[in-house]
Amino acid sequence: MTAPRSRIQQKNREAILDAALEVFSAHGYRGATLDQIAEVAGLSKPNLLYYFPSKEIIHRALLTGLLDTWLDPLKAMDAKGEPVEEILAYVRRKLDLSRDFPRESRLFAGEIIQGAPRLSTVIEGELRRLVAEKAVVLSAWMDEGRIARVDPVHLIFSIWALTQHYADFDAQVRMVLGPGHDPFAEAGGFLDTLFRRLLTPSA
Repeated sequence: MTAPRSRIQQKNREAILDAALEVFSAHGYRGATLDQIAEVAGLSKPNLLYYFPSKEIIHRALLTGLLDTWLDPLKAMDAKGEPVEEILAYVRRKLDLSRDFPRESRLFAGEIIQGAPRLSTVIEGELRRLVAEKAVVLSAWMDEGRIARVDPVHLIFSIWALTQHYADFDAQVRMVLGPGHDPFAEAGGFLDTLFRRLLTPSA
């Protein structure tokens, strides 16, 4: 049986993971080093290695902790709800994640760009099953004439692309918009209009 962590151990572990998130999201997996993570965490490298023996293990711990946060918004789409409002609520939840967890979004994006070497099992398993399950719900709403007919899986892809963009390309968005803009507030209104028009059935 593993002994419970002390308060100091838990604090150091959390400091390492937060520092690693900062470093990985800024430099990617290949560009990040244990020395950088230790420096940001305010710990010596030997101390860091006491908690996490390798960069790979730190990275896996971050990704594992991120998955539930990333999947929960789609899981919350309710087949018994009003279709357009359920989809728009999902869009808002994904946009909120991009606003509140930009480093996590960039960490996830970096992993996918590399071919998802540490997430392929989850993506081909749990995520694929979840998307298939929600595609069935979306298709049923289309068959009932409650939303316009579009490809359900690519609808989900488009929501990912149009919400996570604001985290993954935050610098570009803010440079193009210029000062005085709130990208997420403006995006929320735009995406609501975009998807509402897309999904409303023709008269």
